[in-house]
Amino acid sequence: MNNIMIIDGYRAVIQYDPDIEMFRGECIELSGGADFYADSVARLRDEGKISLRIFLDECQKRGIKPTKSYSGKFQVRLPEELHKHAATTKGQSLNQFVTTAIEHELSV
Repeated sequence: MNNIMIIDGYRAVIQYDPDIEMFRGECIELSGGADFYADSVARLRDEGKISLRIFLDECQKRGIKPTKSYSGKFQVRLPEELHKHAATTKGQSLNQFVTTAIEHELSV
């Protein structure tokens, strides 16, 4: 299971790595890598702030947009019967069906 930590407004996925007995965090909304490690949650947050600050400073120096862009389009592959069922059951477009399902799952 992944956990989310908010660091200065950015979301980071947190996992525990039993091989090194440390927590690992990775900011997920960025256009590049900003990962960090620590042996406690408090230190993990501190290390995350440092890693994020370095990443954002480097982006600014290079004139790079620090966050990912999302077009609003994505492709999904489904088994044929599931596709047919999803497209014909609710009386709405498949796009609206998927949007509603995602909103429900994320409680947006």
